Amino acid sequence: MLPFGVRYPVILFDFDGTLVDSVRLIIESFHHTMRVHGLEPRPDAFWIEGLGTPLRVVFRFFTDDDAEVQRMIATYREWNYAHHNVMVRAYPGALEAVRAAKLQGSRLGIVTSKNRHGLEKGLTLCGFDGLFDELVTCDDLEASKPSPEPVLVALERLGALPAHALFVGDSPHDIAAVRDAGTETAACLWGPFSRQQIAVERPDHWLASFADLGRLLDGDRLPR
Repeated sequence: MLPFGVRYPVILFDFDGTLVDSVRLIIESFHHTMRVHGLEPRPDAFWIEGLGTPLRVVFRFFTDDDAEVQRMIATYREWNYAHHNVMVRAYPGALEAVRAAKLQGSRLGIVTSKNRHGLEKGLTLCGFDGLFDELVTCDDLEASKPSPEPVLVALERLGALPAHALFVGDSPHDIAAVRDAGTETAACLWGPFSRQQIAVERPDHWLASFADLGRLLDGDRLPR
């Protein structure tokens, strides 16, 4: 049953670039994979543009061979997991903001394009264990952001209509998916994407810090 008396009965979050700073780890994992598989290196900006897209989609850009895609994913994850705990940190105020949203009665979910094992590693490392009611990952369905399907799956699992929810994310893919799902959007400005890149997807709110999220949940009007 959804809570009453709170502005957003359901709050959904992206993970990488929104709750945790894992961007350098992700980029270096891609660079490592390209070296191991003998592929031409790509600049950081190339990988940032695709952040929030499942690995199976990213590596399909380089090969149509399903087996090679799986080998590239395995290479990426081996390096990523080996360096995860020294390269991932929660953004300042993230844990406190999530705890406060939970305390006020909102049901919480994560919608991410990473796999469940990787997500659970990050949740545990950064102290988010037990705070989220639902996790939707790339293991749950074939579609991924910017498709609205993962968002709609999370809302269905939480028993919420789009109008009852807020989505907090850092990428244009997040905002596009959520807008098409009919849910209110809050765009983070601390991730790897610029305001100009995100603005193309017309978010409802802009967050310069997690303190802004707290003000939004309290009913304050944020500067545009």
